[in-house]
Amino acid sequence: MGKLRIMVVEDESILRMDIKEMLIEAGYHVVAEANSGDKAIELAALHRPDLIVMDIKMPRMNGIKASRIIYQAYQIPVLLLTAYSERDLVEEAKNAHILGYLVKPVSERDLIPAVEIALAQASRLKTMANDIKKMEEKIEDQKLIQRAKGILMEVYQVSEEQAFKILRSYSMNNGKSMKVVADSIIIHRRLETDVTAV
Repeated sequence: MGKLRIMVVEDESILRMDIKEMLIEAGYHVVAEANSGDKAIELAALHRPDLIVMDIKMPRMNGIKASRIIYQAYQIPVLLLTAYSERDLVEEAKNAHILGYLVKPVSERDLIPAVEIALAQASRLKTMANDIKKMEEKIEDQKLIQRAKGILMEVYQVSEEQAFKILRSYSMNNGKSMKVVADSIIIHRRLETDVTAV
């Protein structure tokens, strides 16, 4: 796996440069830099980094609003930079898919572990989201198979077990998944119903 890709968003150019240098020295690839929330959204779409290190208070659009937009559009995790006086904004950040925050001034000793933890959490969340998606797809497939079995039971006057055997046998003999076969049976029945209704 290549270097992990990070974008730095900070309106103070010296601090942005410091953070960039710390990340590069730690072996990360800084793919983009921005000085405002709206620019961060534009560059996130273009570069799709693995993580964004973003300041909260910036001109035009704050980091929390930008983080929320970026996460909804691209699921890119964000590590926020904050000043001590921004505790109220940190509370707001809890609802914006933020994976952590650092208090400025930022040192390498604080930045690198925070980045590593945020990236690990992001990886776990992505795996969980994929697992949930697969599970949802499996449930939908099972619903289709159940409907197709019901049609076969009705058409051939067979038991549920026999209907399942018919479905499985057709699936194996034709090299098609049971979902595809079930889908065909349901579509065929729908077409038959439509023709009868005309």
